[in-house]
Amino acid sequence: MQSSPGLPRTKSPSRANLSGWLYVTPLIAVLVPFFVAPILVVLAASFFQTDGFGGLTPGFTLSNYIEVLHSALTLKLYLATIKFTFFTWLFTLVIGFFVAYFLVFHVRNQLLAIGLFLVCTVPFWTSNIIRMISWIPLLGKEGLINAGLMSAHVINQPLEVLLFSDLAVVIAYVHQLTIFMIVPIFNAMARIDKRVIEAAVDAGASRFDIMRHIVVPMSKSGIALGTIFVVSIVMGDFFVVKVMSGGGSASVVSAFYEDVGVLQYPTAAASAVLLTLVLVAIVALILRTVDIRQEIAR
Repeated sequence: MQSSPGLPRTKSPSRANLSGWLYVTPLIAVLVPFFVAPILVVLAASFFQTDGFGGLTPGFTLSNYIEVLHSALTLKLYLATIKFTFFTWLFTLVIGFFVAYFLVFHVRNQLLAIGLFLVCTVPFWTSNIIRMISWIPLLGKEGLINAGLMSAHVINQPLEVLLFSDLAVVIAYVHQLTIFMIVPIFNAMARIDKRVIEAAVDAGASRFDIMRHIVVPMSKSGIALGTIFVVSIVMGDFFVVKVMSGGGSASVVSAFYEDVGVLQYPTAAASAVLLTLVLVAIVALILRTVDIRQEIAR
C-alpha cells in the first residue's frame, strides 16, 4: 500500500531501532572497555583470595568483605570521610549558591556576568598540587594569616590548627570544588523567568520570601547536580587528605590505597566495591528527592 501524497514517510520500527543503536554505539564503545569492564574486574577480584605476594587465587569467598566490615578502622575512616564530605558540601553550597545568585540577579550586564563567571574558573588553570601548595604560605605558622593576627595582637602565638589539620583539608576541598557547585546552580538560576521575580516584588514579597519560595525551589536541579559532583569527588579522593592533613588524617580511599601498596588486592577491591555502593546509594537518594530530568525540562 502506497503512502498518500503529501504525508511524511515514517521509518519502520527496525530501521528506527538500528538508527538508535548507531547513535549510542560510540558511547558504548567508550563505556564498556573503560568503565564497565574495570568495575567487573574489581568486583570479581573482591571475591578472590591472595597469596600475600600479589597473586590472586580464583574462587568465591566473602572473607574480604567480612574483614573490611568487622574492622574498627573501617568505621573510623567512613566517619572521617563523611565529616570531610559534609563540611565541604555545606561550604561549597553556601558559597556557590550566593555567587550564582549574585551573577544571575544582581549583574545586569549579561556579558559582564559571563565574564565574572569565567573568573571563577581561573584557579582551575593550574593543577591541584599547585593550588594546595599555595595555601601553605597562607596557613603556615609563619604564614600571612598568622602574621597578620599576631601583628594585630589578636593572638600571642601562631595557630597550628590552620595547616596540616582537618580544617586545612576542608579549606583545600572548598577551594577546589566550589566551581562544581557554582556551575549547575548558575545554569538553573539562569532559567528562572525574571518576570516571576518582578511579579513577586509587586505583590509585596520580601527578598527572603522570594529566595525561599521562588529561587531555591527553582534551583533544586542545580543544587542536586552540584551535590552529586562534590560528594562523589570528596568521597573518592585521598590525595588532598594526605597532603593537607600532613598524614594526620585519612579517608576510606586511603585504606585501600595502602592495601594496594602491600599487594592486598582482594581487600582493596572489597573496600572499593563497598564505597561504590555507598556512593550509589547517596546519588540514588538525591535523585529520588529531586527529579533532575523534570527540573531541567521545565
